[in-house]
Amino acid sequence: MTTATPRLTVGLPVYNGEHYLAQSLEALLGQTFGDFELVVSDNASTDGTAGICHDFAGQDRRIRYVRQPRNIGAAPNHNLVVGLARGELFKWASGDDLYARDLLKVCVDALDARPEIVMAHSWTAAVDGEGRVTQALDYPLRTDSPDPAVRLRSMLYGNAGQDGDPVADHGVIRADDCYGVVRTAVMRRVAPHDSYYYADKVWVVDLGLQGPFHQHPDWLYFRRDHPERAEHANPTVRSRCANLDPRRADPLRHPVARLYGEYVLGYVRAIGRAPLSARDRRRCRAVLAGWLASRVPRVVDGTRRRAAAQPAPSQQDLPRIPVDALVAGRGPDAP
Repeated sequence: MTTATPRLTVGLPVYNGEHYLAQSLEALLGQTFGDFELVVSDNASTDGTAGICHDFAGQDRRIRYVRQPRNIGAAPNHNLVVGLARGELFKWASGDDLYARDLLKVCVDALDARPEIVMAHSWTAAVDGEGRVTQALDYPLRTDSPDPAVRLRSMLYGNAGQDGDPVADHGVIRADDCYGVVRTAVMRRVAPHDSYYYADKVWVVDLGLQGPFHQHPDWLYFRRDHPERAEHANPTVRSRCANLDPRRADPLRHPVARLYGEYVLGYVRAIGRAPLSARDRRRCRAVLAGWLASRVPRVVDGTRRRAAAQPAPSQQDLPRIPVDALVAGRGPDAP
């Protein structure tokens, strides 16, 4: 590892990531923007993750590898890499995903050019285990708005309709805003990643209330969708929260009602913590109250509104995204 302070810290928390980790590391280390450190925190993996990390750390001095003596949970492991960050900018990375060579560059350039934004990212495409695109949509949220109430409404409800009314966007990949490049000082003003239900959504809202986001209008981030990914491997509220923090597995100390209650309280606290005028704070609280009221009928009758089932898009219907050409370590010259 070099001693010079890097501009950017990429934090990669990982647990049993041997299937895709090497591909993700190659994609990150092959970025055209190179002034970064890569902090990998291994959450006591039991597979070949440690060996992969040691091999890459021996080849690239930008990698800092730390290993937890026990599984502390995904949320504390995410927060740990933030605590170790030295850069003025920060990005969480996943050991599953792929990253186009220019992803970090376009994000850093956007943050340098626009001091009012707190996070920069690109559009997201989903890929399968082989790196083939399975979904690619334009970014649907209005997180670029200078109005915090507009940003909040969009993040809570989904995409906004043409008439300005909120419309749910079920099934849409919303660019995984958790994985954008963030100003580290701003990131440390929001609450750490928690372990209640939908804590990741609350974290994004917390960040979005600090300032606008920027989305580069091209697919440069490729989210790997596979059966072992956490949201698929942990289908219940309890299992998802226990994956984030093993202490959540105790139903007596952490009943499901508490896991939902902390979720709602997280939004309330995010609005209270944000640097808002008194007027904007009232408007954001009104947006949250309206969103909560809209969800009560579904909670009472035990239903969830879902979009009508749509057939999976054929390859002919998807935009042609040359993943192998865009991502370092892939293509005809890859080992």
